[in-house]
Amino acid sequence: MREQKSKPLLAIGFHAIEAALIAGKQIDKVMLTKGLHGELYHNTTKLLKEHQIPLQFVPIEKLNRISNKNHQGMIAFLSPISFGNLEEIVSITFERGEIPLILLLDGVTDVRNLGAIARSAECMGAHAIVIPESGSAPVNEDAVKTSAGALMHLPICKTKTGLDAVQLLQSMGITCIAASEKAEQTPQSIDLKHPVCFVMGGEEKGISNNILRTADHLIRIPMKGITTSLNVSVAAGMLLFETMRQRMLS
Repeated sequence: MREQKSKPLLAIGFHAIEAALIAGKQIDKVMLTKGLHGELYHNTTKLLKEHQIPLQFVPIEKLNRISNKNHQGMIAFLSPISFGNLEEIVSITFERGEIPLILLLDGVTDVRNLGAIARSAECMGAHAIVIPESGSAPVNEDAVKTSAGALMHLPICKTKTGLDAVQLLQSMGITCIAASEKAEQTPQSIDLKHPVCFVMGGEEKGISNNILRTADHLIRIPMKGITTSLNVSVAAGMLLFETMRQRMLS
Protein backbone atom coordinates (compact mmCIF):
# COMPACT_ATOMS: atom_id res chain seq x y z
CA MET A 1 0.00 0.00 0.00
CA ARG A 2 1.42 3.40 -0.98
CA GLU A 3 2.10 5.72 1.97
CA GLN A 4 -0.05 8.83 1.88
CA LYS A 5 1.94 12.03 1.54
CA SER A 6 1.53 14.64 4.26
CA LYS A 7 -0.57 17.62 3.30
CA PRO A 8 1.14 21.01 3.64
CA LEU A 9 -0.07 23.57 6.15
CA LEU A 10 -1.57 26.44 4.16
CA ALA A 11 -2.82 29.98 4.61
CA ILE A 12 -5.16 30.65 1.69
CA GLY A 13 -5.96 34.14 0.46
CA PHE A 14 -4.90 37.65 1.50
CA HIS A 15 -6.68 37.81 4.86
CA ALA A 16 -5.47 34.39 6.01
CA ILE A 17 -1.87 35.20 5.09
CA GLU A 18 -1.98 38.55 6.88
CA ALA A 19 -3.49 36.87 9.95
CA ALA A 20 -0.73 34.23 9.93
CA LEU A 21 1.95 36.94 9.80
CA ILE A 22 0.36 38.95 12.60
CA ALA A 23 0.04 35.79 14.73
CA GLY A 24 3.78 35.14 14.30
CA LYS A 25 3.39 32.00 12.20
CA GLN A 26 6.45 30.90 10.26
CA ILE A 27 5.89 31.06 6.49
CA ASP A 28 8.27 29.11 4.27
CA LYS A 29 7.16 30.60 0.96
CA VAL A 30 4.21 32.15 -0.86
CA MET A 31 2.94 31.15 -4.28
CA LEU A 32 1.02 33.78 -6.22
CA THR A 33 -0.07 34.56 -9.75
CA LYS A 34 1.05 37.51 -11.84
CA GLY A 35 -1.29 40.37 -12.58
CA LEU A 36 -2.75 40.74 -9.08
CA HIS A 37 -3.54 44.28 -7.98
CA GLY A 38 -5.51 46.25 -5.43
CA GLU A 39 -5.00 47.45 -1.87
CA LEU A 40 -5.23 43.98 -0.29
CA TYR A 41 -2.58 42.63 -2.65
CA HIS A 42 -0.18 45.52 -2.05
CA ASN A 43 -0.61 45.42 1.74
CA THR A 44 -0.03 41.68 1.87
CA THR A 45 3.02 41.66 -0.40
CA LYS A 46 4.49 44.58 1.55
CA LEU A 47 4.20 42.57 4.76
CA LEU A 48 5.73 39.50 3.12
CA LYS A 49 8.71 41.50 1.84
CA GLU A 50 9.22 43.07 5.27
CA HIS A 51 9.44 39.55 6.70
CA GLN A 52 11.78 38.48 3.85
CA ILE A 53 9.48 35.65 2.79
CA PRO A 54 10.22 34.23 -0.69
CA LEU A 55 7.57 34.89 -3.35
CA GLN A 56 7.13 32.39 -6.19
CA PHE A 57 5.03 33.34 -9.20
CA VAL A 58 3.13 30.38 -10.65
CA PRO A 59 0.25 29.81 -13.10
CA ILE A 60 -3.24 30.03 -11.63
CA GLU A 61 -3.76 26.35 -12.53
CA LYS A 62 -1.09 25.33 -10.02
CA LEU A 63 -2.85 27.19 -7.20
CA ASN A 64 -6.12 25.55 -8.22
CA ARG A 65 -4.49 22.13 -7.90
CA ILE A 66 -3.18 22.99 -4.43
CA SER A 67 -6.52 24.25 -3.12
CA ASN A 68 -10.06 24.48 -4.47
CA LYS A 69 -10.89 27.25 -2.00
CA ASN A 70 -11.03 30.94 -2.92
CA HIS A 71 -7.29 31.57 -2.80
CA GLN A 72 -7.49 35.01 -4.49
CA GLY A 73 -4.32 34.14 -6.39
CA MET A 74 -2.11 33.69 -3.31
CA ILE A 75 -1.28 30.71 -1.07
CA ALA A 76 1.24 30.62 1.78
CA PHE A 77 3.01 27.46 2.96
CA LEU A 78 3.37 27.44 6.75
CA SER A 79 6.09 25.73 8.71
CA PRO A 80 4.89 23.26 11.36
CA ILE A 81 7.55 24.59 13.77
CA SER A 82 8.63 27.94 15.17
CA PHE A 83 12.21 28.99 14.51
CA GLY A 84 14.57 29.96 17.33
CA ASN A 85 17.11 32.74 17.71
CA LEU A 86 20.62 31.32 17.40
CA GLU A 87 22.33 33.88 19.62
CA GLU A 88 19.75 33.41 22.38
CA ILE A 89 19.97 29.62 22.24
CA VAL A 90 23.77 29.65 22.51
CA SER A 91 23.66 32.13 25.40
CA ILE A 92 21.10 30.05 27.30
CA THR A 93 23.16 26.90 26.71
CA PHE A 94 26.24 28.55 28.25
CA GLU A 95 24.15 29.87 31.18
CA ARG A 96 22.98 26.33 31.92
CA GLY A 97 26.60 25.20 32.17
CA GLU A 98 26.28 23.03 29.06
CA ILE A 99 28.76 22.77 26.19
CA PRO A 100 27.11 23.95 22.95
CA LEU A 101 26.85 21.48 20.09
CA ILE A 102 25.45 23.02 16.92
CA LEU A 103 24.91 21.78 13.37
CA LEU A 104 24.95 24.16 10.40
CA LEU A 105 23.47 22.76 7.19
CA ASP A 106 24.88 24.70 4.24
CA GLY A 107 22.72 24.03 1.20
CA VAL A 108 21.13 20.77 2.35
CA THR A 109 18.01 20.70 0.18
CA ASP A 110 16.68 17.17 0.64
CA VAL A 111 13.81 17.04 3.15
CA ARG A 112 14.64 13.46 4.11
CA ASN A 113 18.25 14.34 4.87
CA LEU A 114 17.12 17.28 7.01
CA GLY A 115 14.77 15.02 8.94
CA ALA A 116 17.35 12.28 9.41
CA ILE A 117 19.98 14.78 10.60
CA ALA A 118 17.53 16.30 13.07
CA ARG A 119 16.71 12.85 14.43
CA SER A 120 20.38 12.03 15.05
CA ALA A 121 21.10 15.51 16.41
CA GLU A 122 18.31 15.36 18.97
CA CYS A 123 19.31 11.85 20.05
CA MET A 124 22.96 12.89 20.48
CA GLY A 125 22.19 15.99 22.53
CA ALA A 126 22.74 18.76 19.99
CA HIS A 127 21.39 22.15 20.99
CA ALA A 128 20.29 23.50 17.60
CA ILE A 129 20.35 23.10 13.83
CA VAL A 130 21.02 26.19 11.72
CA ILE A 131 19.89 26.63 8.11
CA PRO A 132 20.30 29.60 5.74
CA GLU A 133 17.13 31.47 4.75
CA SER A 134 17.46 30.44 1.10
CA GLY A 135 18.69 27.26 -0.57
CA SER A 136 17.66 24.95 2.26
CA ALA A 137 15.17 22.11 2.58
CA PRO A 138 11.77 23.28 3.83
CA VAL A 139 10.94 22.41 7.42
CA ASN A 140 7.59 20.88 6.55
CA GLU A 141 5.42 17.99 7.68
CA ASP A 142 7.48 15.49 5.67
CA ALA A 143 10.67 16.67 7.38
CA VAL A 144 9.02 16.37 10.79
CA LYS A 145 7.84 12.85 9.95
CA THR A 146 11.29 11.77 8.74
CA SER A 147 12.81 13.15 11.93
CA ALA A 148 10.48 10.92 14.00
CA GLY A 149 9.24 14.10 15.66
CA ALA A 150 12.71 15.37 16.62
CA LEU A 151 12.11 18.64 14.75
CA MET A 152 9.36 19.44 17.25
CA HIS A 153 11.89 19.31 20.12
CA LEU A 154 15.22 20.47 18.65
CA PRO A 155 15.52 24.23 18.01
CA ILE A 156 15.88 25.17 14.35
CA CYS A 157 17.40 28.58 13.58
CA LYS A 158 17.55 30.54 10.35
CA THR A 159 20.28 33.00 9.43
CA LYS A 160 20.59 35.09 6.30
CA THR A 161 23.58 33.04 5.11
CA GLY A 162 25.65 30.17 6.42
CA LEU A 163 28.66 32.47 6.69
CA ASP A 164 26.68 34.80 8.96
CA ALA A 165 26.04 31.87 11.30
CA VAL A 166 29.71 30.85 11.32
CA GLN A 167 30.89 34.35 12.14
CA LEU A 168 28.30 34.77 14.90
CA LEU A 169 29.17 31.44 16.48
CA GLN A 170 32.91 32.15 16.33
CA SER A 171 32.33 35.50 18.05
CA MET A 172 30.59 33.58 20.85
CA GLY A 173 33.52 31.24 21.39
CA ILE A 174 32.32 28.28 19.36
CA THR A 175 34.74 26.39 17.13
CA CYS A 176 33.33 25.88 13.64
CA ILE A 177 34.39 22.64 11.95
CA ALA A 178 33.58 22.02 8.29
CA ALA A 179 33.30 18.47 6.96
CA SER A 180 35.28 18.13 3.73
CA GLU A 181 36.53 15.09 1.80
CA LYS A 182 39.77 16.97 1.04
CA ALA A 183 40.64 17.67 4.69
CA GLU A 184 43.60 16.04 6.40
CA GLN A 185 42.36 16.05 9.99
CA THR A 186 39.91 13.44 11.28
CA PRO A 187 37.30 13.88 14.05
CA GLN A 188 39.42 11.79 16.41
CA SER A 189 42.34 14.22 16.07
CA ILE A 190 40.34 17.23 17.30
CA ASP A 191 39.23 17.96 20.85
CA LEU A 192 35.42 18.04 20.61
CA LYS A 193 34.86 18.51 24.33
CA HIS A 194 34.76 22.26 23.77
CA PRO A 195 31.87 24.22 22.17
CA VAL A 196 31.65 23.18 18.52
CA CYS A 197 29.55 23.64 15.42
CA PHE A 198 29.77 21.12 12.59
CA VAL A 199 29.14 22.50 9.11
CA MET A 200 27.65 19.95 6.72
CA GLY A 201 27.48 20.68 2.99
CA GLY A 202 24.64 20.19 0.54
CA GLU A 203 24.10 17.04 -1.46
CA GLU A 204 25.39 18.50 -4.74
CA LYS A 205 27.71 21.46 -4.19
CA GLY A 206 29.00 20.77 -0.70
CA ILE A 207 30.09 23.56 1.64
CA SER A 208 30.49 27.01 0.09
CA ASN A 209 34.05 28.27 -0.37
CA ASN A 210 33.61 31.29 1.90
CA ILE A 211 32.67 29.01 4.80
CA LEU A 212 35.56 26.65 4.06
CA ARG A 213 37.94 29.61 4.24
CA THR A 214 36.41 30.89 7.47
CA ALA A 215 36.03 27.62 9.39
CA ASP A 216 38.43 26.91 12.25
CA HIS A 217 39.06 23.33 11.12
CA LEU A 218 38.37 21.09 8.14
CA ILE A 219 37.84 17.42 8.89
CA ARG A 220 37.14 14.26 6.94
CA ILE A 221 35.70 10.94 8.01
CA PRO A 222 38.25 8.20 7.23
CA MET A 223 36.96 5.50 4.88
CA LYS A 224 38.39 2.25 3.54
CA GLY A 225 35.92 1.33 0.82
CA ILE A 226 35.82 2.21 -2.87
CA THR A 227 32.91 4.65 -2.48
CA THR A 228 34.36 8.10 -1.91
CA SER A 229 31.54 9.88 -0.11
CA LEU A 230 28.91 9.42 2.57
CA ASN A 231 25.33 10.57 2.68
CA VAL A 232 25.24 13.89 4.55
CA SER A 233 22.87 12.57 7.21
CA VAL A 234 25.10 9.56 7.85
CA ALA A 235 28.20 11.75 8.07
CA ALA A 236 26.46 14.10 10.49
CA GLY A 237 25.46 11.17 12.69
CA MET A 238 29.05 9.91 12.82
CA LEU A 239 30.41 13.32 13.83
CA LEU A 240 27.73 13.71 16.49
CA PHE A 241 28.53 10.28 17.92
CA GLU A 242 32.26 11.02 18.08
CA THR A 243 31.49 14.25 19.93
CA MET A 244 29.28 12.43 22.42
CA ARG A 245 31.93 9.73 22.87
CA GLN A 246 34.66 12.24 23.67
CA ARG A 247 32.46 14.18 26.07
CA MET A 248 31.31 11.06 27.90
CA LEU A 249 34.91 9.93 28.36
CA SER A 250 35.79 13.27 29.91
